[in-house]
Amino acid sequence: MSEGHITDSMRSVIGKEYSRSTSFPVSESDIRRWAMATYYPEPPPRRFWDASESVGIVAPEDFNPFAWMSASGPKTSSADYDPDDHFRALGVDGPGLQRQVNGGLEVTYGESMRPGDVITSSASVSALSERTGRLGLMLFTTLETVWTNQTGAEVRRQKMTIIRY
Repeated sequence: MSEGHITDSMRSVIGKEYSRSTSFPVSESDIRRWAMATYYPEPPPRRFWDASESVGIVAPEDFNPFAWMSASGPKTSSADYDPDDHFRALGVDGPGLQRQVNGGLEVTYGESMRPGDVITSSASVSALSERTGRLGLMLFTTLETVWTNQTGAEVRRQKMTIIRY
């Protein structure tokens, strides 16, 4: 056990997957509707709705194939959210801190999503650090989610930092 909020057991799960989801196959209709909603009131760029384009329809980078539900069914209520869920999913007790703020989001994009793609999302705790602030010792947890398509090509990598105290 170490001093502060980060325990040895918490350190032991860095890089281990705590959540995996698979999407339904992406449809042209899903892409078109997402693009219309994203660009409203302007029309979306042609590549997001016109199948006669040379490469066919591609999804906007921010398209989320999990927005409605994953292939495993509807999400549980977010009212039941616990900040330590990602640690508990790995069989480790979290620090039990209840206050949290968004510490930032970094997203990088790879292959474009296309109709027929089945996307797999894999989430892990990628980093833990501590810093002392006005309110005392703060825990910085970075959660990394990687989306890949059915061929294994990376479509998106997202790193979200949560600051808890």
